[in-house]
Amino acid sequence: MSLKNKKVMITGGLGFIGSNIAQRCLEAGAEVTVYDCLDPRSGGNMYNLHGIEDSVKIVINDIRSMEGISSCIRGQDILFHCAAYTSHPDSMKDPLGDIDVNCKGTINILESARRFNPEIKFVHVGTSTQNGKMCYSPVDEKHPEFPMDIYSANKTVSEKYVLIYGGAHKMRTTVVRLANVFGPRANIKIADLGFMNYFIGLALQGKPLTVYGKGAQLRNITYVGDCVEALVAAALDPASDREVFFAVGDKQYSIAEIAKGIVENVGGEVKFVDWPSERAAIEIGDAVISNEKIKKILGWAPRVPMAEGLVKTREYFAPLLKKYL
Repeated sequence: MSLKNKKVMITGGLGFIGSNIAQRCLEAGAEVTVYDCLDPRSGGNMYNLHGIEDSVKIVINDIRSMEGISSCIRGQDILFHCAAYTSHPDSMKDPLGDIDVNCKGTINILESARRFNPEIKFVHVGTSTQNGKMCYSPVDEKHPEFPMDIYSANKTVSEKYVLIYGGAHKMRTTVVRLANVFGPRANIKIADLGFMNYFIGLALQGKPLTVYGKGAQLRNITYVGDCVEALVAAALDPASDREVFFAVGDKQYSIAEIAKGIVENVGGEVKFVDWPSERAAIEIGDAVISNEKIKKILGWAPRVPMAEGLVKTREYFAPLLKKYL
């Protein structure tokens, strides 16, 4: 099982996770096509492919364009679907826009694959927030889903589309749900694209990290390099076909512990403030997630602890702040 000589397409490939996948696949000898519309709400950044931009094919287009997707998907061996409209608060303000990207866009890709490349391996990036509040702990892949915001609801729906196409059309589809991913090439200037990376951006500027309430709610966190290895494992192992996996770190930290870890390894200071009403309304509380299924079936396990990952992240961003802020 190898990426060498594989033709790989990455939607959202100029974004955080997509660009890290592109780097990994190119290093492994794959032929990489990056597909991205550079929507400023979703964190794409041309600099994320710095140094390899001449070695990958970059297509600037939208997943809502059936013609654009169809023209690129032919002949591909693997597709990593990372493109999404990712803001939880904005999805509540613009639910139809969220549906267009996360639901209709995903259907466009699936239909293009079904019509023009039904043999492609389709790896869909999901999110742990699809579950909503915990009904039991730890959360696993069989946990009920009661999402608390429109983004999470639409990610749930788009995941089900992927699984339906896998079952009904015998396509090789896999869902890998991620949680609180941090690391190089993240968007560190917009709070809505992930609190941890936003905190890192503040810390790099020596600014306070604002934690709501006591910051006691628990979260799994995962370094981006570990996430990429999980996604690659899902792409290459036939045992992943038509399965859903959580790829998350082994340990849970409170939001306050995460903020303090960032201060210790990156900079800044922690400031505790009251909850804004609009954020309190969609807060899920603790999210304690099991990664046992992916460990058992794909043999993946996280390798980079929080402190080490934060140091790697600081070392990447420190000389490049003008490119990311």
